[in-house]
Amino acid sequence: QVQVVESGGGLVQTGGSLRLSCTASGFNFEAYAMGWFRQAPGKEREWVSCINRSGGGTSYADSVQDRFTISRDNARKTLYLQMNSLKPEDTAMYYCAANRYWYCSASWAYWGQGTQVTVSS
Repeated sequence: QVQVVESGGGLVQTGGSLRLSCTASGFNFEAYAMGWFRQAPGKEREWVSCINRSGGGTSYADSVQDRFTISRDNARKTLYLQMNSLKPEDTAMYYCAANRYWYCSASWAYWGQGTQVTVSS
């Protein structure tokens, strides 16, 4: 069975850091681009970042550029999101997703259950 499981969320103060992890199983993780999304209550889902299959190509939403870093360890079938200089507006449920292709296309195949990130003022 395909599984995509996020972890590492929590409560932090403004300016703090968190590292999210996403562990995949049941599919060929290393063949697919991976990404992070987030959704705050009452807000639309927002794309955060993506990384191609090798880890050599990354991209970020303007709202997190220079603060977040996406990475992956294909041997461990794990995706990471290092979040620094966190702001209250970063508060959201964060989701890990697998792209349908090796690059960061607009088409996503598998989604995790989400992990909550809350940044206090």
